[in-house]
Amino acid sequence: MTIASRPPSIGNAEREQRLDKLRRTMTASGVDAVLVTPGSNMRYFFAEAFYESERFVGVLVTADRAIFICPKFEESAIRAKFPMASDMAFWEEHENPFALIASLLVEAGCRRCALDPDCSYGHAACLFDALTELEKPVLYGSAAPIIAPLRAIKSQAEIDLMIAAMRLTLSVHQTVFEWIRPGVKASAVIAEIDRLHRAGGADGGNSFCAVQFGEATSHPHGVPGDPALQEGELILIDTGCTIDGYNSDITRTYALSKLDSEIERLWHAEKQAQQAAFDRAAIGTPCEAVDKAARDMLVSHGLGPDYDLPGLPHRTGHGIGLDIHEGPYLVKGDQTPLVAGMCFSNEPMIVVPGQYGIRLEDHFYMTESGPEWFTQPQADIYRPFG
Repeated sequence: MTIASRPPSIGNAEREQRLDKLRRTMTASGVDAVLVTPGSNMRYFFAEAFYESERFVGVLVTADRAIFICPKFEESAIRAKFPMASDMAFWEEHENPFALIASLLVEAGCRRCALDPDCSYGHAACLFDALTELEKPVLYGSAAPIIAPLRAIKSQAEIDLMIAAMRLTLSVHQTVFEWIRPGVKASAVIAEIDRLHRAGGADGGNSFCAVQFGEATSHPHGVPGDPALQEGELILIDTGCTIDGYNSDITRTYALSKLDSEIERLWHAEKQAQQAAFDRAAIGTPCEAVDKAARDMLVSHGLGPDYDLPGLPHRTGHGIGLDIHEGPYLVKGDQTPLVAGMCFSNEPMIVVPGQYGIRLEDHFYMTESGPEWFTQPQADIYRPFG
């Protein structure tokens, strides 16, 4: 259950290519600089997410520089964490880091600066005030339209890391299915899943874990409490881990003993909706069309329509990568055309309020010839792993 062959981490050569693409997109968008702040965008471009605090740390990307900005006393830590940190600008504890950023923008002749969408409002407001005082550079707004399209299309190296993470999580699911029994508490299941992810070689334990029994399965993200599994209850487990920062996210819904025939019928409806979404995915197809395919299948089974319950209360899927939920999304209104390299969850959950819920979640990535599963979908309600 360990990772048989751990894929290589993303190297500096690929990160340099990402920066080149960022700069080309900046030019096409009329943006002179992008300020990257702690979070997944920082990890995407510079290998380390770091963390946001009252002491500003960030990277100012211009047409020809990537300037790491940090408190002077953090220099050694930044150099250790960021192998690409060769060009640095420092501020001392009594100084205003946003005034430093503003001055760097003036020196570089930048008029339009786009801000990392992960940046806090507080830091954004401080930068706006510093720019206003100079009366020269203009804060352009969010860098999301510049960065998100780059991150949406994964390289083979990124896909390989997610394949490894997904396979590990799927093997954890299978081990737990063979282990779980009536009387075990949800917290014990979560602890066992965490142990298995760690033993398997994930970055840490679970990146998240939801374990729901019986009526609790009707709440898409669960409810508080630590129930014990009762005989004859439906089991829903949604969990994942990360490998080199890239996420897995798989849900299985099953039972250990015979259930009501209506639950069995809707379990098969769920499986058909998941397959309908997969079958609709094709290069050039709008994201929202994949969501519609799943909903149309559920309507044919007497569920919905739209978000009506019993039926599907949320979108069919989300993008995935360094963030477990990232754009684009398989949802009405998202007209982004599918292109090779995009990766999505496929989870058109069925909820019967106050009774139970059924979610089968696997992910697929787009190739030029169509979608490919990261993990094969669940086989059966009673034999989920064949």
